[in-house]
Amino acid sequence: QVQLVESGGGLVQLGGTLRLSCAASGTIFAMYAMGWYRQAPGQQRELVATATSGGTTNYADSVKGRFTISRDNAKNTVYLQMNSLKPEDTAVYYCHADVLVRVGRRMHWGQGTQVTVSS
Repeated sequence: QVQLVESGGGLVQLGGTLRLSCAASGTIFAMYAMGWYRQAPGQQRELVATATSGGTTNYADSVKGRFTISRDNAKNTVYLQMNSLKPEDTAVYYCHADVLVRVGRRMHWGQGTQVTVSS
């Protein structure tokens, strides 16, 4: 059983910053990609950023230059530093991890954390 616990969401004004954290726990044999997705009301869930265990990162065009994803592999934790936030960044942000567990490779999701940017 693997659990992803997110923290760091909240309410911030236009141009503000937030830092999200997601820690994975449980019986983890290997951790592959970790990342963040978001879902705004009435919208589909979309990729925000991902990072491989080797450090390769990928960002949605809408957040490039403003958001930075990083990982602490020793702690199985992924972070998302969000700067210059805009109202259109308002969404529930979900942590995602590609994990090797006892029964094989599985995708796991966190419970989500709300990010609200006011104008």
